[in-house]
Amino acid sequence: MAPKLERFVSPGKGNGLRTTARIKRGELLFSEEPLACCVSSKVSRAVCHRCFTRHETLLRCSQCKMARYCGINCQKQAWPDHKRECKCLQSLLPRIPTDSVRLASFSPQSFLLINLFSADLSSMSEQKKQGLLQLASMLELYLQQEAPNLAQEIPSLPPSCRDPLSLIAKVTCNCFTISDGELQEIGVGLYPSLSLLNHDCRPNCVMVFEGAKLQLRAIRDINPEEELSISYIETLSLTEDRQRQLEDQYHFTCHCQRCDSKDKEELMLIGEEATWQKLKEALPRLEGLKAESDWKTLLDSCSHLLSTVCGDVPDENLYKLRMTDMALDASIHLGHWEEALTYGERTLSVYRQYYPDPHPVHGVQLMRVGKLQHYLEHIEDALDTFKQAYQIMKITHGEDHPLTTDLLMKMEECHCEMGQRSSSSH
Repeated sequence: MAPKLERFVSPGKGNGLRTTARIKRGELLFSEEPLACCVSSKVSRAVCHRCFTRHETLLRCSQCKMARYCGINCQKQAWPDHKRECKCLQSLLPRIPTDSVRLASFSPQSFLLINLFSADLSSMSEQKKQGLLQLASMLELYLQQEAPNLAQEIPSLPPSCRDPLSLIAKVTCNCFTISDGELQEIGVGLYPSLSLLNHDCRPNCVMVFEGAKLQLRAIRDINPEEELSISYIETLSLTEDRQRQLEDQYHFTCHCQRCDSKDKEELMLIGEEATWQKLKEALPRLEGLKAESDWKTLLDSCSHLLSTVCGDVPDENLYKLRMTDMALDASIHLGHWEEALTYGERTLSVYRQYYPDPHPVHGVQLMRVGKLQHYLEHIEDALDTFKQAYQIMKITHGEDHPLTTDLLMKMEECHCEMGQRSSSSH
């Protein structure tokens, strides 16, 4: 455990982590490589399965046809771990195992070394249990290739490691989503020490990734013996929706201060209800278009819906904000830069209201908009936006994170271009 952290029993929550000394915001509290990790099946064709970086072209494993690497070095370094998984993947072809099945199969015996939270199966709904049973069946089938090896490695596993259902339940409750610099999901991983962190909808810490390495940073000053908290989910949603997601995925009801006070709930539902209900009802279809990368249809749909609500629904409305963000994504993918900038700039004042503490989501949004302003030669605006992003990301990501150094380079480029313009005007 890191020097300033200690494990303790958190009232009503079980195990937790707290500080033993005063922590300043922006301080790196802990950094951990995953016990086990895998690239998400959603992006497996675009992300190196060793270093977790995106590339347009990747080398593919000739045997399982699934693992991909950015070069020979990553492929060689990955082989000791991939060797056993490769056999399992081949045995299931043409089926592809889910991310949680792959994660649970990497090294079941390693669960002996850690004390992960175990979900209470008896408290789950039948639907949830059935879903886990299907995953457990796939895990059992997946591990058949390795059964003799596992038997030799550990003669007697405890029930929590021997039973596929218990193992899958444990993995789904304790795994972390690994994200890239744009906060897009690229994988899942197990980080035993940080599994002790409890949830809060307005946490005092955030997690960011550098490849698959997880970094925990404080976003507020933290007093000695104060509990450290993170958010298990994206917090920009209604209290009811957050609580439902936490109950479904992590099997507890959140009673944090933000949930009890229903903070910003009125602002999220501002505007004519009959009008914003149309936006809310359209979102599932639009999310489907995004998942299918049907960017043109998505942009046309978002543009039409947003134009129909006009002044009846302010930009702060949660459903309008989500739709504006999707229009931004679609515009960027289609190369409609001016349109993308219009949508992006519309979100910035709203993000400031919903993220009062430094937050990676806010910092990355500012950086995206700054890049659009820079590309379209709005240099002064771009520099101002980059500066705002830097004030957040030096706290959430740290000075040495690749995203922060990239941001500093962008700011330097703006200064140089402004200097060149000033020189040419004289």
